[in-house]
Amino acid sequence: MATRHSDAGPAETHSRERFLQAALNVLVEQGVAGLTVRGLAGAAGSTTIGVYTRFGGRTGVLDALYERTFELLHEQIGRLGPGSGHALPDVLAFGRAYREFALESPARYAFMFERAVPGYVPDPDLRMLAQRDTYDELVARARPAARSAEAAERAGYLVWTTMHGLVSLELTHRARTSPPGWFLGQSDDSYARIFREGLTAIVAGLDTRPTR
Repeated sequence: MATRHSDAGPAETHSRERFLQAALNVLVEQGVAGLTVRGLAGAAGSTTIGVYTRFGGRTGVLDALYERTFELLHEQIGRLGPGSGHALPDVLAFGRAYREFALESPARYAFMFERAVPGYVPDPDLRMLAQRDTYDELVARARPAARSAEAAERAGYLVWTTMHGLVSLELTHRARTSPPGWFLGQSDDSYARIFREGLTAIVAGLDTRPTR
Protein backbone atom coordinates (compact mmCIF):
# COMPACT_ATOMS: atom_id res chain seq x y z
CA MET A 1 0.00 0.00 0.00
CA ALA A 2 1.05 3.60 -0.50
CA THR A 3 -0.01 6.51 1.64
CA ARG A 4 -0.84 9.94 0.30
CA HIS A 5 2.71 10.85 1.34
CA SER A 6 5.70 9.90 -0.81
CA ASP A 7 7.35 6.55 -0.19
CA ALA A 8 10.74 6.45 1.46
CA GLY A 9 13.78 5.38 -0.48
CA PRO A 10 15.30 1.93 0.08
CA ALA A 11 17.84 3.25 2.60
CA GLU A 12 15.05 4.60 4.80
CA THR A 13 12.82 1.53 4.79
CA HIS A 14 14.25 -0.06 7.93
CA SER A 15 14.18 3.21 9.84
CA ARG A 16 10.59 3.94 8.82
CA GLU A 17 9.57 0.45 9.89
CA ARG A 18 11.15 1.02 13.29
CA PHE A 19 9.16 4.23 13.74
CA LEU A 20 5.98 2.57 12.49
CA GLN A 21 6.33 -0.39 14.84
CA ALA A 22 6.96 2.03 17.69
CA ALA A 23 3.79 3.92 16.76
CA LEU A 24 1.80 0.69 16.73
CA ASN A 25 3.17 -0.26 20.16
CA VAL A 26 2.24 3.17 21.53
CA LEU A 27 -1.28 2.87 20.14
CA VAL A 28 -1.84 -0.59 21.64
CA GLU A 29 -0.21 0.13 25.01
CA GLN A 30 -1.08 3.78 25.62
CA GLY A 31 -4.02 4.48 23.34
CA VAL A 32 -4.38 7.40 20.97
CA ALA A 33 -3.27 9.88 23.64
CA GLY A 34 0.28 8.65 23.16
CA LEU A 35 0.33 9.40 19.43
CA THR A 36 2.22 12.68 19.68
CA VAL A 37 5.37 13.52 17.74
CA ARG A 38 7.38 13.61 20.95
CA GLY A 39 5.85 10.38 22.23
CA LEU A 40 6.44 8.56 18.95
CA ALA A 41 10.01 9.79 18.71
CA GLY A 42 10.74 8.65 22.25
CA ALA A 43 9.21 5.22 21.63
CA ALA A 44 11.38 4.84 18.52
CA GLY A 45 14.51 5.93 20.38
CA SER A 46 14.88 8.99 18.18
CA THR A 47 14.15 12.70 18.14
CA THR A 48 11.21 14.69 16.83
CA ILE A 49 13.36 15.63 13.83
CA GLY A 50 13.43 11.93 12.93
CA VAL A 51 9.63 11.89 12.69
CA TYR A 52 9.53 14.94 10.44
CA THR A 53 12.38 13.65 8.27
CA ARG A 54 10.81 10.26 7.62
CA PHE A 55 7.09 11.05 7.61
CA GLY A 56 6.78 14.79 7.10
CA GLY A 57 5.15 15.18 10.50
CA ARG A 58 2.49 13.66 12.72
CA THR A 59 -0.10 13.30 9.96
CA GLY A 60 2.34 11.29 7.88
CA VAL A 61 2.93 8.88 10.77
CA LEU A 62 -0.80 8.56 11.39
CA ASP A 63 -1.46 7.86 7.70
CA ALA A 64 1.17 5.12 7.67
CA LEU A 65 -0.16 3.72 10.95
CA TYR A 66 -3.71 3.76 9.57
CA GLU A 67 -2.59 1.65 6.62
CA ARG A 68 -0.63 -0.70 8.83
CA THR A 69 -3.59 -1.42 11.11
CA PHE A 70 -5.71 -2.46 8.13
CA GLU A 71 -2.86 -4.58 6.81
CA LEU A 72 -2.84 -6.39 10.16
CA LEU A 73 -6.61 -6.93 9.97
CA HIS A 74 -6.29 -8.26 6.42
CA GLU A 75 -3.49 -10.60 7.53
CA GLN A 76 -5.69 -11.95 10.32
CA ILE A 77 -8.56 -12.54 7.90
CA GLY A 78 -6.13 -14.12 5.43
CA ARG A 79 -5.16 -16.76 7.96
CA LEU A 80 -8.67 -18.18 7.61
CA GLY A 81 -7.76 -19.62 4.23
CA PRO A 82 -10.16 -19.93 1.30
CA GLY A 83 -13.89 -19.97 1.91
CA SER A 84 -16.13 -22.99 1.52
CA GLY A 85 -18.46 -21.36 -1.00
CA HIS A 86 -21.30 -21.26 1.54
CA ALA A 87 -22.17 -17.80 2.81
CA LEU A 88 -23.13 -18.49 6.41
CA PRO A 89 -20.07 -20.44 7.63
CA ASP A 90 -17.73 -18.23 5.58
CA VAL A 91 -19.19 -14.98 6.92
CA LEU A 92 -19.25 -16.33 10.47
CA ALA A 93 -15.56 -17.26 10.21
CA PHE A 94 -14.77 -13.78 8.90
CA GLY A 95 -16.82 -12.25 11.69
CA ARG A 96 -15.05 -14.23 14.42
CA ALA A 97 -11.65 -13.09 13.13
CA TYR A 98 -12.88 -9.49 12.89
CA ARG A 99 -14.25 -9.55 16.43
CA GLU A 100 -11.09 -11.14 17.84
CA PHE A 101 -9.01 -8.44 16.15
CA ALA A 102 -11.15 -5.70 17.72
CA LEU A 103 -11.09 -7.22 21.21
CA GLU A 104 -7.33 -7.70 21.04
CA SER A 105 -6.85 -3.92 21.06
CA PRO A 106 -9.89 -1.65 21.43
CA ALA A 107 -7.61 1.39 21.01
CA ARG A 108 -6.36 0.12 17.66
CA TYR A 109 -9.92 -0.61 16.54
CA ALA A 110 -11.07 2.87 17.58
CA PHE A 111 -8.19 4.42 15.65
CA MET A 112 -9.27 2.53 12.54
CA PHE A 113 -13.01 3.17 12.64
CA GLU A 114 -13.68 6.21 14.81
CA ARG A 115 -12.40 9.77 14.99
CA ALA A 116 -10.29 8.78 17.94
CA VAL A 117 -7.41 11.20 17.27
CA PRO A 118 -8.58 14.83 17.47
CA GLY A 119 -7.88 16.67 14.24
CA TYR A 120 -6.93 13.57 12.25
CA VAL A 121 -9.20 12.31 9.48
CA PRO A 122 -7.69 10.05 6.80
CA ASP A 123 -8.79 11.23 3.38
CA PRO A 124 -11.25 9.16 1.29
CA ASP A 125 -8.59 7.81 -1.08
CA LEU A 126 -6.51 6.54 1.81
CA ARG A 127 -9.53 4.98 3.51
CA MET A 128 -10.52 3.18 0.32
CA LEU A 129 -6.96 2.01 -0.28
CA ALA A 130 -6.61 0.72 3.27
CA GLN A 131 -9.98 -1.00 3.57
CA ARG A 132 -10.57 -2.39 0.08
CA ASP A 133 -8.79 -5.75 0.36
CA THR A 134 -10.57 -6.74 3.55
CA TYR A 135 -13.92 -5.54 2.24
CA ASP A 136 -13.46 -7.45 -1.02
CA GLU A 137 -12.83 -10.63 0.97
CA LEU A 138 -16.06 -10.12 2.90
CA VAL A 139 -18.00 -9.49 -0.33
CA ALA A 140 -16.62 -12.73 -1.77
CA ARG A 141 -17.74 -14.65 1.30
CA ALA A 142 -21.24 -13.14 1.19
CA ARG A 143 -21.56 -13.63 -2.59
CA PRO A 144 -23.29 -17.06 -2.46
CA ALA A 145 -26.21 -15.47 -0.58
CA ALA A 146 -26.65 -12.65 -3.11
CA ARG A 147 -28.44 -12.67 -6.44
CA SER A 148 -25.72 -10.90 -8.42
CA ALA A 149 -22.30 -9.30 -8.19
CA GLU A 150 -23.97 -5.93 -7.56
CA ALA A 151 -26.10 -7.45 -4.83
CA ALA A 152 -22.97 -8.98 -3.31
CA GLU A 153 -21.51 -5.50 -2.79
CA ARG A 154 -24.68 -4.51 -0.94
CA ALA A 155 -24.58 -7.76 1.01
CA GLY A 156 -20.98 -7.15 2.04
CA TYR A 157 -21.89 -3.67 3.25
CA LEU A 158 -24.85 -4.95 5.26
CA VAL A 159 -22.73 -7.64 6.89
CA TRP A 160 -19.88 -5.21 7.64
CA THR A 161 -22.18 -2.67 9.27
CA THR A 162 -23.77 -5.42 11.35
CA MET A 163 -20.37 -6.68 12.51
CA HIS A 164 -19.14 -3.18 13.21
CA GLY A 165 -22.24 -2.24 15.19
CA LEU A 166 -22.17 -5.38 17.31
CA VAL A 167 -18.44 -5.12 18.02
CA SER A 168 -18.53 -1.39 18.77
CA LEU A 169 -21.40 -1.81 21.21
CA GLU A 170 -19.65 -4.76 22.83
CA LEU A 171 -16.51 -2.71 23.40
CA THR A 172 -18.59 0.10 24.88
CA HIS A 173 -20.55 -2.21 27.18
CA ARG A 174 -17.47 -4.11 28.32
CA ALA A 175 -15.84 -0.84 29.36
CA ARG A 176 -18.77 0.02 31.63
CA THR A 177 -20.80 -1.57 34.37
CA SER A 178 -23.89 -3.22 32.91
CA PRO A 179 -27.20 -1.56 33.83
CA PRO A 180 -29.49 -3.45 36.21
CA GLY A 181 -31.34 -6.24 34.46
CA TRP A 182 -29.22 -6.05 31.31
CA PHE A 183 -29.81 -9.26 29.35
CA LEU A 184 -26.15 -9.72 28.41
CA GLY A 185 -23.57 -10.73 30.97
CA GLN A 186 -19.97 -9.54 30.92
CA SER A 187 -18.69 -12.95 29.81
CA ASP A 188 -17.15 -13.47 26.41
CA ASP A 189 -19.65 -16.27 25.75
CA SER A 190 -22.61 -13.90 26.06
CA TYR A 191 -21.22 -11.46 23.52
CA ALA A 192 -19.91 -14.17 21.20
CA ARG A 193 -23.37 -15.73 21.12
CA ILE A 194 -25.22 -12.49 20.33
CA PHE A 195 -22.59 -11.67 17.69
CA ARG A 196 -23.16 -15.01 15.99
CA GLU A 197 -26.93 -14.59 16.19
CA GLY A 198 -26.71 -11.14 14.61
CA LEU A 199 -24.57 -12.28 11.70
CA THR A 200 -26.70 -15.37 11.17
CA ALA A 201 -29.83 -13.22 10.99
CA ILE A 202 -28.37 -10.78 8.47
CA VAL A 203 -26.99 -13.54 6.22
CA ALA A 204 -30.30 -15.41 6.34
CA GLY A 205 -32.07 -12.28 5.14
CA LEU A 206 -29.74 -11.45 2.27
CA ASP A 207 -31.44 -13.64 -0.33
CA THR A 208 -34.96 -12.77 0.81
CA ARG A 209 -34.77 -9.02 0.21
CA PRO A 210 -37.37 -7.96 -2.37
CA THR A 211 -36.04 -7.01 -5.79
CA ARG A 212 -36.77 -3.56 -7.16
